[in-house]
Amino acid sequence: MNKKIIVLGVTGGIAAYKSAQLASNLSKSGYDVHVIMTENATEFITPLTFEVLTNNKVIVDTFDRQFDYNVNHVALAKKANLFVVAPATANIIAKFAQGIADDMLTTSYLAFICPVLVAPAMNSAMLNHPATKRNIATMRADGVNFIEPETGYLACGDVGSGRLAEVANIEAEIANLLATSQNLSGKKVVITAGPTLEALDPVRFISNHSSGKMGYALALAARNQGADVILISGPTNLQIPSHVKAIQVTSAAEMYEASLNQLDYDFFIAAAAVSDYRPTIVANQKLKKADLATSWQIDLTENVDVVKAVAKNKLPSQKVVAFAMETTDLLANAQAKLKAKQVDMVVANDLKIPGAGFSGDTNQVVLVTATEASSLPLMSKNEVAVKIINKMMELL
Repeated sequence: MNKKIIVLGVTGGIAAYKSAQLASNLSKSGYDVHVIMTENATEFITPLTFEVLTNNKVIVDTFDRQFDYNVNHVALAKKANLFVVAPATANIIAKFAQGIADDMLTTSYLAFICPVLVAPAMNSAMLNHPATKRNIATMRADGVNFIEPETGYLACGDVGSGRLAEVANIEAEIANLLATSQNLSGKKVVITAGPTLEALDPVRFISNHSSGKMGYALALAARNQGADVILISGPTNLQIPSHVKAIQVTSAAEMYEASLNQLDYDFFIAAAAVSDYRPTIVANQKLKKADLATSWQIDLTENVDVVKAVAKNKLPSQKVVAFAMETTDLLANAQAKLKAKQVDMVVANDLKIPGAGFSGDTNQVVLVTATEASSLPLMSKNEVAVKIINKMMELL
């Protein structure tokens, strides 16, 4: 195979040890991995470790003459397919954002013309500092891709956001960014994601457990294949992928209206978990417990079926994909939904299967069309998204 070149930047944080696993996995997957380390990174892990894992010389010193001239920072930047920085400290993010080039890694960053993926890792306070947020926003505006840090126990003893994303998730993001197919170039893909919230009063609402992760992964996968992506999202805690236009909504009615304003799509993927019902009466003021009966009965009104309404108006050249989460009779229910909503494909999953739930990072689905049902194994939602996009293209 023609190996794709990945340049891995490693900075000075305790999470640097995870970069060794990332470099090893990428090399085993057939990528040609070149590592650039900051001086501070060498205090946590040695260059020799990465040289053994990648079979390539590690670059630390900008003025090191002990390597082939054709592998200097400019030449490497020109032929690289992807530049990944993991972990990325607050310091390196600040330098990238301001265009400071005072070592090999920052100098190389300014020379790269390929996609860039940054995986931050730092103390929660540093991550949430206005300066860091401002620097990340600047880099996003420049087209840099970020993979969000995770929440958990940090090396400093704190518990919060700032842990380096899991290696498997970074690998999935890398696979997405390196997708060579541009089959969706010039195509408009509309994706709904997340839950909807139906208000009872100014405080309470009816909703579901959807995290939006599957829909956001689909937006990323479609973008990576060249699509013009419109993401209609209910309330989530997720970061909008760069170069994706987002329309934020709250209720099913708002998602319905936003969807009908995007009927010039080529593909419409309805991944959102839209509330089937809403309270018939919404109180203007908070309902006080003292004013309610021991048993509180709520009258509900059925919401408009968003995906059915979209599919009803579609042209023969347009394709609509729906989702179905079931707890029984998965295939039968998915086939019934395919017919009832007149869509081209249903992505079905069973909530009872371990790893296929709402908020997790993995999923196990069955892709159901009018002619077949294809079962996929348990995999990350990023990987599932790529499979769905590829299958969607087959519908043409």
